[in-house]
Amino acid sequence: RDFLRVRVMNVYDLLDEQLSDDRLKGLLAFDATLGSHLGPRSPTSLLGLYYRLAGEIGGFAGAQIQPKGGMGAVVAAIRSAAEQAGVSIRLASPVAKVVVEKGRAVGVVTQGGEALRAKAVVSAINPATTILNLAGPREVDTGFVRKVKNIRMKGDAAKLHLALDRPPQFAGVDAAGHKGRLVIAPSPDHVEGAFNPSKYGEFSPEPVMEITLPSLVDPSLAPSGACVLSAVVQYAPYALKQGWTAGKPQFLKAIMAQLEAYAPGIGATVRHAELLTPDDIEGRYRMPGGHWHHGELQADQMLMSRPVSGWSGYDTPLEGLFLAGAGSHPGGGISGAPGLNAARRIIAMRA
Repeated sequence: RDFLRVRVMNVYDLLDEQLSDDRLKGLLAFDATLGSHLGPRSPTSLLGLYYRLAGEIGGFAGAQIQPKGGMGAVVAAIRSAAEQAGVSIRLASPVAKVVVEKGRAVGVVTQGGEALRAKAVVSAINPATTILNLAGPREVDTGFVRKVKNIRMKGDAAKLHLALDRPPQFAGVDAAGHKGRLVIAPSPDHVEGAFNPSKYGEFSPEPVMEITLPSLVDPSLAPSGACVLSAVVQYAPYALKQGWTAGKPQFLKAIMAQLEAYAPGIGATVRHAELLTPDDIEGRYRMPGGHWHHGELQADQMLMSRPVSGWSGYDTPLEGLFLAGAGSHPGGGISGAPGLNAARRIIAMRA
């Protein structure tokens, strides 16, 4: 009964029931909606908070766990382990199509023209790209194709990278606090106010964001005395009304103004800035809509309905083709759970 209640509940109402501190409520409202096209008052937004909390791992109080060498080091470690297990990894070899013979996926062809045959084809990229572009809609039934086409996946988050000539000083935050998450979301009403413009294809003049300073934890990420800032910024609508070519400089200006308000003088220390909008993410990483979860994490696109209803078991109507990325249960992040679950499913089916 409680699950049915919270499945459709918005996080704003629950926070109002349980908490009184606007700052804490703002943080949790931000966490509940991060990466989604939802505001704190949107139905089902509470599920986003539960999803976020389910992926938490223990760390030091007031700090966060960060891999030495950054996420590139995590990728390198996974690659090393895979190669030791006999996996052959090819870089810069994008797949052009999934080869289908007699209703079964039997391999892939790279953009370079190389054909690779396999007993199973496992895709960790967006389900829509896999089914509609690589396998082709003619190879699966129309009902499944229709469901895949209807997956909502218009990204609403941007990624900011700043190279600073010295660490910023956020007002009221001590040295230890600068090594943790720095979230600008002063209240749930502020988060809702930042979300409202995105419903109409606009960005907020006062965006909310999660900031980390990874080089404070791992000095190897920046030259001596310098600092790297990384931020996830909400809300950055994929289909920006004015277009991202014109809107990107304006959005960056709004972000920097917000940062300046909380860390006075930060603008003067910027040596390089890179802002990745959902449009940039789509083009660079072949992620439709620039959505990092490969689809909205909302009630009708979660659990047994991820990626689509009736196909939450990592297989597809096309025999031999499996989905193992963020578009599958449980969703995006760096849990590795979709891949692990898919591997177990494949092994079980072959047993």
